[in-house]
Amino acid sequence: MQQPAPAPKPLRADAARNRDKLLVAATEVFGERGLDAPLEEIARRAGVSIGTLYNHFPTREAFWDAIFPERLAALEQVTETALAAPDAWDGFVAFVEGLFALQAEDRGLNDALAQRFRAAGEVEQACHRGFRHAERIIRRARDSGQLRPDFEPQDLVTLIWAMSQVIRESMEAAPDQWRRCLAFFLDGLRTGAAHPLPVAPLTQGQLSEVMRSR
Repeated sequence: MQQPAPAPKPLRADAARNRDKLLVAATEVFGERGLDAPLEEIARRAGVSIGTLYNHFPTREAFWDAIFPERLAALEQVTETALAAPDAWDGFVAFVEGLFALQAEDRGLNDALAQRFRAAGEVEQACHRGFRHAERIIRRARDSGQLRPDFEPQDLVTLIWAMSQVIRESMEAAPDQWRRCLAFFLDGLRTGAAHPLPVAPLTQGQLSEVMRSR
């Protein structure tokens, strides 16, 4: 019978303090500058050496897995609110507005949800859960007859890519500009505004290929 792996030893008090300072600094720096922010800035803001940073977080992804599951948990609340809305269209609008509001608050989260960098572990799993929830919200809005019937979950992914860029570029000068852009998108997604589209949505294979290239 295989023996369970021994529990990790608790950190010394000074090491635990350093780890906590690094997490606070990383949350701030990634939030301000995005997921490609220099790790040296995180170490500087935490008041520790770059060696200490790598001792606690040997990869950039290790930081992401420590920080973003809690941030992505807010998306679960957005989803619950959307699904609880009596009107399916209102629920769909609440979902996309809530999603992009979270992205607009945090450059790092904006990068993570737009998958500008390849994620793994907890972040990847949280994104997959969010996509499954989004499928339910989209299907509910389509079934109500209010969301155009040719809008697919893959189209939400391309909308996230587009809106993440709007958010990224306008965050400093006009942090609410994404709301105007989204309003145009939403008007075009209403059934009454629908016209035949020139191309089909991305297939799952195409979507996977695009995500790998990103």
